[in-house]
Order: sequence, then structure tokens, then C-alpha cells
Amino acid sequence: MSSSEKPKRNPILKRVAVSTERTSAATTTVMTETTPTRIFVEKKSSELVEDEAETKQRVNVREYSEEESEGNGKSLKDYFDEAEDMIKSSSGGGPPRWFSPLECGSHTRDSPLLLFLPGYGATVVPYHSCIQPLNALRLMKFTDIQRLETTVVRYHSCTTETVTRRSLIMILVINSAGIDGVGLGLIRQHQSLGKIFDIWCLHIPVKDRTSFTGLVKLIESTVRSESNRSPKRPVYLVGESLGACIALAVAARNPDIDLVLILVNPATSFNKSVLQSTIPLLELIPGQITTMLSSTLSLMTGDPLKMAMDNVAKRLSLQPTIQDLSQDLVALSSYLPVLADILPKETLLWKIELLKAASAYANSRLHAVKAQMLVLCSGKDQLMPSQEEGERLSSALHKCEPRNFYDHGHFLLLEDGVDLVTIIKGASYYRRGRSHDYVSDFMPPTSSEFNKICEDFRWMRVLSSPVMLSTLANGKIVRGLSGIPSEGPVLFVGYHNLLGLDVLTLIPEFMIESNILLRGLAHPMMYFKSKEGGLGDLSPYDVMRIMGAVPVSGINLYKLMSSKSHVLLYPGGVREALHRKGEEYKLFWPESSEFVRMATTFGAKIVPFGAVGEDDLAQIVLDYNDQMKIPYFKSQIEELTATAARLSLCFFIQLFPFTYLYRTDTKGEVANQDMHMPYPVPKVPGRFYFYFGKPIETKGRKRELRDREKAHELYLEIKSEVEKCLAYLKEKRENDPYRNILPRLIYQATHGFTSQVPTFEP
Repeated sequence: MSSSEKPKRNPILKRVAVSTERTSAATTTVMTETTPTRIFVEKKSSELVEDEAETKQRVNVREYSEEESEGNGKSLKDYFDEAEDMIKSSSGGGPPRWFSPLECGSHTRDSPLLLFLPGYGATVVPYHSCIQPLNALRLMKFTDIQRLETTVVRYHSCTTETVTRRSLIMILVINSAGIDGVGLGLIRQHQSLGKIFDIWCLHIPVKDRTSFTGLVKLIESTVRSESNRSPKRPVYLVGESLGACIALAVAARNPDIDLVLILVNPATSFNKSVLQSTIPLLELIPGQITTMLSSTLSLMTGDPLKMAMDNVAKRLSLQPTIQDLSQDLVALSSYLPVLADILPKETLLWKIELLKAASAYANSRLHAVKAQMLVLCSGKDQLMPSQEEGERLSSALHKCEPRNFYDHGHFLLLEDGVDLVTIIKGASYYRRGRSHDYVSDFMPPTSSEFNKICEDFRWMRVLSSPVMLSTLANGKIVRGLSGIPSEGPVLFVGYHNLLGLDVLTLIPEFMIESNILLRGLAHPMMYFKSKEGGLGDLSPYDVMRIMGAVPVSGINLYKLMSSKSHVLLYPGGVREALHRKGEEYKLFWPESSEFVRMATTFGAKIVPFGAVGEDDLAQIVLDYNDQMKIPYFKSQIEELTATAARLSLCFFIQLFPFTYLYRTDTKGEVANQDMHMPYPVPKVPGRFYFYFGKPIETKGRKRELRDREKAHELYLEIKSEVEKCLAYLKEKRENDPYRNILPRLIYQATHGFTSQVPTFEP
């Protein structure tokens, strides 16, 4: 291969380790008796440095059966087993190196590269009324214990009376990437991540003493090499704790490289953490440090009691849950000696000093970071103030988005209920090119994602008991969605209920009954962060993004139509969803008919529909007119409206007149909508009703509908059909004996809570 020829990555080859060391040694094979399932093949790396993919150390990780490798079902036992094997296999030392687990080999050719950067973690945990701390101190002299008590008082602001030999603060050492930088911190994410990313994990041997700047240069070399190899694709850096600091440093040093950072509980808050005070304590404790089982379990997997209760709430069997917890307990207790063996005091002191240097380096260069960034923050992090740090980083960096996990600990990616792929999809952070494409980069929700969303919003389905009516080709109205075209493109056009409550039941019902995913066109303020702030947290809208909603724009509608999608459009937008008192079921549509001409371009079917039920669920008590009379609310509305308008202009949302905000070519109330939040009060729940009219064909009418007058006539016809659907439902629901929630509950109590509640005859 010539030096000018760009090296190509073999899509079939499963990388298992990439050595970063230049060596002239011949290719060797290293096998150990204790780990016969792992074969390390060190290749000669005196070839081109740029071709790191060719200078590899390959590890043949034991093969998994289909049952074992399905999903993200690995446990802490798997984590410890594989970590122990890898540590023993690399006991000879050597430099940090890359490896790729075999179960991550199913990605496509255009999948972006994801580099996982492990971190080191340590914390100070009080062991009240425990015998183990005393056993750990048996080798200490009485004077040393007194000195330790004095140090504890000094660094933790407690009195000498509260510090006893049974409440001495011991050091718990667990690595946030696994055990001592082994690089298995994504082990519970490998299966799902491996389908959409090319995953490389950094392995740092136990005896390695590479400095922070050395680690940064190592990662930087790989990033530059892979960026040159695939300049049109981004490189993802997923960093935990120390790894997050490395990712920030690499991004600051390479602002011209397209990077996406995913930082998990970053150690940039080291100076505010309990780790600051551990160095003097460590110096007083001789020898190796024994870990505590209960504290280890709480830090590694969160609250075990909460896990059990969550499973009971989900109607799962308690016995398997207890068995799983028992296995984790046994696994942890079995591997605690391993932790003590590989983490002597000197190693731990060195790692904490490394964290300190990494935090200082990353913080001093934050201003130079231009990369897109997602920060995952745990609410019960016992190591660092992660949530506070997430807020600080998101305020300091414009391209930074925080996501909070209030019930999780420091080792977030090893805990139950955390799926990194779902998090990335929800934040719209997955892309294969220079920018995120909401159509081509979209991945439909998995069954587990959809089931979780349905579970989270099951209360809405129970309260509203939605009734779905559709129209067959012969004009007959039937219950269900049998009248909905199964083949796209299809454009659904209707009325937007108060606060968009109708969407919470509409989209799941389509998935459950017809296996059709409705791609909604949503307001851009649900997707983009304003430089001035004021638009609030974007994480509540992650569910919409997972379910396929896209920012409303002409280009996105064009792409959806061209991909033959089922698209959901509310021409009235926020003017209908945030309407005022007495405006229920009143359409506020713009005068232009651009969406008709777009649908005609692709021969799409247009389905007008009506949704009724908002007035049976809530009543507005403070609307826009009321708020504009109150100075505080008035100023808030003006500020929010100005911010949202600037955001819309930046997104070029003015491409089509059916969009929501300030328009120069749209007339009427919808053209100049002030952003506000109406304040409703709930009612005794009624019922949601959806009626889908007969599909309107546009295929073969492209030449006819090029005429603006003809297109406008069809537009008015669609609007009239929506109004007829609303009128039909408002009249028919009066004959529904189960319109109120009480009769529905009685019916389900006698016929089963999964039974379909009857309604009026169509």
C-alpha cells in the first residue's frame, strides 16, 4: 500500500486490542493457564503510526451463545469475571491499549467510531457500627489510630466524640471504568451500542503509570488518525470520571476535529469532591485497603431495595429479582480480595493525584472546547457533586446538554435501567455525518424502549381510555384503525388539543394497533438550546425524539415524505395547543397551503382527523389574556417569545408558512403567536376520541395542484373535513355511556383491566 493511499477499515475484522506501543519485537502469542479462553496476539507495530488499526494486539474473547449475547443482560458477575481475566492476561504490564469486545461487531459500514475512556474513582465511606473497619485497623498502632481520628475530625468537620473506632472512615476503592482502568465500564451496553457504533475501549494495565498528558496524547493520536481516515464522520468520546477529563482535553486541543463528547459524572468537580480529603487519610493507613461489601453494592448497583420494589411495581416475579441480587452479592464478595490485591495504597495515591491533575487541566481549557457535548449526571453520586457540575458545564459551554439521573450513583453505566443508546437517541446526539439528520439518522424505537414509554405514560391511557375511529374506502366509519393506509407516504392533518395531550395517546395507539410509527412535526424549541437560556430543560422532550418527532421545517417534511413515512402535522401549532378560554376545538390555521403542494409532490395520501377530549380532562383558569394583565407574567411571555423567535430564525423555520412563529408571509393570529403557558386545573377524567376521515388521494394530481388556486381549494377542503370530524365527535360522545372514568373503571373491574371499554356506535 502506498503512503498516499488511504487505509481502509475491514468491516468483518473484530478488533480486540490495539497496542499503542512501538516495538520491534516479533509477533508473539501469550497464553495463561488461568485464562485459557483469552488469546493475546501482539503484532509488530513498527509499521505506519497512522495505520493504528493495523498495529493491534488482538484478544480472542470467549464466544457467547446467542442466548447469552442477546440484549444487554450482563450482570455484575460477568463484569467481574471478564475484568479479572483481562487483568490477569495483562499482568505483565505494557502501555495502555485499545480493545473491541467481540459482541460489538454487528455495526454497519457507516457507523461512527466510539472511543470509551475509563476513569479512576475512589471515595470515603463511613462504616458505622461495623466490625470490618476494626479488622482493617488491627495492623495499626494505637497512636496511628488516634492520628487518623484527628485527621477525620479535621477534614470532615465532626467532633472527637462522634469519631470512634467503629465509625472510622475507611477508603473504598472501586474504579469507575471497572477495576483499575480495565475498560469494561460499557459491558452492560456492548450489545446495543455495538449495533450502531464501532466501539474501541481503552485498557490501562494495573501497573501502568502513564501520566495524564501521556494519556491525552495517546487518545489524541487515535482521534486524529481515525478522523483522517473518515473525515465526514464524527468521533465519539465516552468518558467516565477521569476519562471525561481526557475527552475534554482532547477536544480543547483539537477544535477542528468533529467530536461528540459523552461525559459520565466528569471528574472536573474533583476540587469539590470528598476525594480531596482522602490523600492525608491514605497516608496514615498502612498496607492494602479492604473494601466493604454493602457499600460496594450500593455504589455499584444503586439501591438494591429500590431495584426489588421497582420490579414488584412492574408486576415481575420477586424471586428472580432476589436471585439476581444474591448472585451480585456473591460475585462482589468473591472479588473483594481481588480489589485489595490489585489496588495497593501507593497505586491509589497515584490515581487520586492523577485525577487532581486531570481536573485542573480540563478546567483550565474549557473555553477552548467547541465539541458537541452530552453530560450524564447522577443524583446519588457519593464521589462527586455531579449534578451541580453538569449545570456548571452546560452554562459554560453552549453546545453542552445535561441529562440528570436522580436515583443513580456514580457508576451510572453499570446500573440497571440505564441504556446509553436510548439516552443518545433521546438527546438527538446520534449522527453519521457532519450534522444530525432527523430522518436518515433516525432509529425506530426498540420494543424495550417503546414498552418503557408506554409504561411511563400508562396513566394517560388509563385516564382517557382513547377511542379510535377510522373511515374505510367505502365511507363506512369503524372502530379501530383499519381505515388507515398502511403504506406511506401519508400525511395526517388535524386539530391540536390543549398542551398537546392528544399526542400522548395517539402515537402509542398507532404503534400498538397498526404497528405504524407517526413522525410528528414539532416546535423547534423542543430541540435546541438558546444561547440566552430561558427555554428550560430539554430532557422532557427526549421521549418525543425517541418516537420520531422532528423539528417542523420544509426540508424535514420533504425528507419524511420522500422516505414514505406516516407524518403527523398540526397546522395550528402552538396557537391551538396553547389556546385561550373558550377556544376549544377552534382551528387557527394559516392561509397558505404549502403542505398540500408538498404532499402532492410525492403523491401522499392526506388523512384529515379530529381529536376531542381536552375539555373533559382540564379547564383553563389563567390564559394568555389574563397573564398579560400581570406585569410578571407579561415580561416572561415577552422574553420567551423573543427567544423562541430567534431560535426559529436560526433554524430557518420560515421556509414554510405553516410553521408556528413570526412569519412575514402569513396572515392572521397564527402568524404572530406569543409564547406562553396556560394554567389549567384537572377535571374528573373524561375520554379522548379520535376520528380519522376518508384518505384524500393526491397521486396523479401533481400537475393539477401546481395551480395555487386548486391547491388552496384542496387545503380548504381538508380544513373543512377536520372541522366535520370535530363536530361529529362532539355530538357522538354525548351518547357514550362510558365517557366518564367511573363507569369505565366499573366495566374493567368486571371484565378485566385489559379489556376494551365499549363506546357509542359509529
